[in-house]
Amino acid sequence: MKKRIYYHDTDCGGVVYYGNYLKFLEEARSEYLEELGFSVKGLMDQGVLFVVRRQEVDYKYPAVYGDTLEIKTSVKEHSAVRIQFAYEIKNQDGRLLSKAVTDMVCVDKALKLREMPQSLKEKLTPIM
Repeated sequence: MKKRIYYHDTDCGGVVYYGNYLKFLEEARSEYLEELGFSVKGLMDQGVLFVVRRQEVDYKYPAVYGDTLEIKTSVKEHSAVRIQFAYEIKNQDGRLLSKAVTDMVCVDKALKLREMPQSLKEKLTPIM
């Protein structure tokens, strides 16, 4: 997924505010699921929700106003109720800016653990 950095994404020092990376990761994760044929809204309508259990971000180099980021998303591992997404964020020059991992669990509308749909599990391919 490509993400252009605008002024509102940055802090007073002109670099992307660290908390905004979480928004970028959510967007990339949603786009990844769309590419697999699943919309977050469609899953929610079916009573399938994913909540963040753990988030790690390793900031290696700052993104700045005007950059165009490439966010690569993949599945690191998954089980019946859990997905772990991995991300690499690079700038337009190919420089690695950040690596991240989001650990999510599948819950129903009452926020109780539930298995994710078989159709989704079948499309998830962990990286080796």
